[in-house]
Amino acid sequence: MRDEATKAVTAIGQVLQEQLGHGLLAAGSKLPAERKLSELFGTTRITVREALLQLEAQGQIYREERRGWFVSPPRLAYNLMQRSHFHAMVSAQGRVPSTEVISARLQPASAAVCEWLQLPALSSVIQVCRARRIDGRLVLYVEHYLNPQFFPGILDFDLNESITELYARHYDLHYGRVRFEIVPTALSVDAASALRVSVGSPGLRIVRVNYDQRGRLIDCDLEFWRHDAIHVGVDVV
Repeated sequence: MRDEATKAVTAIGQVLQEQLGHGLLAAGSKLPAERKLSELFGTTRITVREALLQLEAQGQIYREERRGWFVSPPRLAYNLMQRSHFHAMVSAQGRVPSTEVISARLQPASAAVCEWLQLPALSSVIQVCRARRIDGRLVLYVEHYLNPQFFPGILDFDLNESITELYARHYDLHYGRVRFEIVPTALSVDAASALRVSVGSPGLRIVRVNYDQRGRLIDCDLEFWRHDAIHVGVDVV
């Protein structure tokens, strides 16, 4: 019986992959509901769900809570060596970026943030949490941690815009050296909620520790990406 179910999962995956490969299911388009697909393939929703989960693991489709399954768009090229920011990087690739502030406040710094920013124990830090979209699709949840010493009054500005540009315009600060830490992860409650996916869904965690043009540690970013949203690369000259 299990062999039959496995064969059914494989067959459903092959059909959907063929449709995807021929462009019959366009990027960003919504797949039929699982019930409809189970009727189409003459099988159970459990079998259909297993086939869909396999395609999701391959990055070919994705699911949003309470909305259903969609065809994954092309991944964003994320070049670690390129001096850019989210809005500029997305726009340069012919796509539409947008940002939504979830929260912004002064709070005690966690042990990890103290270590990243080399702050003493019981320091305060400005935390800005934002959700970011590409072509309307939620792809990134990011927590920014700013050393308050360098950014007086920043909470009064519109933090939906590029923070990089805000730094340059209002504080005459520009990014210098950047240190990255990149690890696969299971999305936390906060990240999963912001991205409208299940807690524990696969993701990519990128920590950016940022110095300014004078070599001072000014902030760090904790990014949580959907695993199928970006392609990380490096150009070394």
